[in-house]
Amino acid sequence: MRRTVIAVAVAFVLGGFTQRAFAEKQPKMEEALVHLRYALASLKAATHDKGGHRAKAVELTEKAIDEVNKGISFDEKH
Repeated sequence: MRRTVIAVAVAFVLGGFTQRAFAEKQPKMEEALVHLRYALASLKAATHDKGGHRAKAVELTEKAIDEVNKGISFDEKH
């Protein structure tokens, strides 16, 4: 019984990876989004006293995320 549960779990995980590989048409753009989101979270967690530069970096990172999403969307339509 335990082996069956483990086998099903492994198959489920591997199937998910396979599905993701076929579904992901923009792997580098998706990877960039992950990094940008991590950067955004780090910037937002940083102390605020940076002479306005942290706030500007947050703004530009949010814009970069938006642009990457637009690029992915554009590619999916063309």
